[in-house]
Amino acid sequence: MIPVKEKSLQTFLDDLASKSATPGGGSVAALLGAQAAALVAMVCRLTIGKPAYAEVEDEMVALLAKTEDLRAQLTALIQADIDVFNRLVACYGMPKQSDAEKSARSAAIQVVLKEATQVPIDCAKACKEAILLSQIAAEKGSVGVISDAGAAAMAAYGGLKTAALNVHINTGGLKDRTFAEAKTHELESLIADAGSMADQVYRLVQSKL
Repeated sequence: MIPVKEKSLQTFLDDLASKSATPGGGSVAALLGAQAAALVAMVCRLTIGKPAYAEVEDEMVALLAKTEDLRAQLTALIQADIDVFNRLVACYGMPKQSDAEKSARSAAIQVVLKEATQVPIDCAKACKEAILLSQIAAEKGSVGVISDAGAAAMAAYGGLKTAALNVHINTGGLKDRTFAEAKTHELESLIADAGSMADQVYRLVQSKL
């Protein structure tokens, strides 16, 4: 199977629109985050080397490095979501005729559901980091591409909220309620101020246009 990052955009969209369960919303969440990181990287690259921004060049170089690491992480999460969901589907397809089979199937589902909860949690964390990085780009990047810093914040926030939905759908099926509640609390902490952060970047960008 071809890794999703090696597929064309058209193929990815066709797969997304198909009857296949993957890729789905979890992959889209990670893609939104990866696009946000890529936009911040572009702002950095179009700021670095410009005499008018010499005072912030070192900061933009450091920001670029962080952003590219984040983009790689989020790109990997596109595939991670596909992989874990496919494993979950396989678990649901396990035989369930005998009591032993039912028990083995249920246990396998629970194990993979925990993994399927962690992937969007990781995505939400990375998307929130992308919002933070977009703010730096909006504050210090070239005004010629400042709208792209705003676009990054919006994409990252969309990715975070989309990832949150995937956390909720998976925790709903968990029997380990202590784990489920811990992950829900972690998610709520991530979301708490993310909207205001993204809006702050948006308004900052608007003020510079």
